[in-house]
Amino acid sequence: MTRSPDYLGATGIGVSDLEASAAFYKAALGMKELQRIKLPYMDEIILGHDGRVALVLMHWTDGSDRRYRNLPIKLVFYVTDPLAVAANLVEAGGMMTFGPAPVEAFGGAMIGLGKDLDGYVVELLQAPA
Repeated sequence: MTRSPDYLGATGIGVSDLEASAAFYKAALGMKELQRIKLPYMDEIILGHDGRVALVLMHWTDGSDRRYRNLPIKLVFYVTDPLAVAANLVEAGGMMTFGPAPVEAFGGAMIGLGKDLDGYVVELLQAPA
């Protein structure tokens, strides 16, 4: 029996407002909603690009006290036009904290750092041509 290689399927982050966060990632990064899941203790929205799962937005509904703001999480997105995506990110309610600007350590590729609605770091890394 041949086994396929192991891989990371997606990254999940807790968010304070599930619908607002889904709208943010759709508008800022062009993600599409792939699925919604309602569990007894949590609601999830799964987002991706071109059918590939990338991000699971999670909101706990069990009444537990959750901290969603400014956690030390960074999401890295490869994008073809970092300047345009940075503008989308700000327009969708996020903020840019650096660039996008060329970074020598990455061969001059444009890199930008921003934050989403809950303060998660969103890195925009220029996709290789």
